[in-house]
Amino acid sequence: MNDAEGSSRYGQLWSHDELVLAFDLYCRIPFQQTKASNPKVQELARFLGRTPASVARKLGNFGAFDPELSKKGISGLVHTSKLDREIWEEFNHDWNGLILDANRLRQKLIGKGSSSENYVIPMGPTETIRETKNRVHQSFFREVVLSSYSETCCITGIRVPECLIAGHIIPWATDESKRTDPRNGLCLCATFDRLFDKGLVTVTPEWRVLLSQRLLSKKEPPIQKHILDYHGQRIILPYRFVPAVEYLEWHRLNIFQE
Repeated sequence: MNDAEGSSRYGQLWSHDELVLAFDLYCRIPFQQTKASNPKVQELARFLGRTPASVARKLGNFGAFDPELSKKGISGLVHTSKLDREIWEEFNHDWNGLILDANRLRQKLIGKGSSSENYVIPMGPTETIRETKNRVHQSFFREVVLSSYSETCCITGIRVPECLIAGHIIPWATDESKRTDPRNGLCLCATFDRLFDKGLVTVTPEWRVLLSQRLLSKKEPPIQKHILDYHGQRIILPYRFVPAVEYLEWHRLNIFQE
C-alpha cells in the first residue's frame, strides 16, 4: 500500500489492537530508528493500512511516556492520546501479555501476506506450542535488549551483534513473569554473559562491575587483560529499559559468588 492509499485512513483514531502492534515495534527497534524510512515501520504501516509517517508518529507518541528518554532530554511527540498511555502502562507491567497479544494479532496479518511468520505461535501439539512460545519470547527479549544498548556489550563496549547475548539478570527458569521484562536484561559479550550466569561477575547499585574473588585471585595475563581490567568499571547503561536495581540486587544475593 502506498502513501496515497494509506492516507485514506488519515485522521482515523488508532484502535487498541493497532496500538499493541505499534508498541511491540516501539520496543523492538532503537528510538532513533522509529522513522518512516525504516523497513519495519513500513511493513507495519502496510498491513495496518496506514502511512509509514503515521506509524512513525505513533512510535514517537510512545516515546513521550518513556522516562529514560526524558532523562536524556528526548521528549518524544507530545500529541498523545489517553489510549496511548493506557497501552504503555498496561504492558510495562505485563511483557508476556504484550508478546502474546502481538502474536495473536500477527496471526491475522499472515492471512494478509505478512512476513512475520517467525514470530507466530502455531496451533499444534502442546510441546510444539511450548517450544515456539519460548522462541517467540526469547526473540522479543533479545531484540529489545540489544536495541536498548545500541548493540553494545555493557561491560566491554564490543559492538559485534554476533558476539552479543541478551542475558537475564534473574534467570529464565527462576521467574516466568520476568522472562521478557527488558529491565531484567543486560547486553553482554559471550564471555561476560557466561561469567554473569555462573555468579563470577555481577553489577553493583552504582552500576559498577564486581568480580568474584575466584577471578581476582587469578594472575594469568589473558585473564587480566580480558576480564580483570574491567573490575570496578562503570557499565554502559542502555538509553531505555535500564536494569531494575531490585533485579541486580537479587542476582548479587542469590547468584554471585563473592
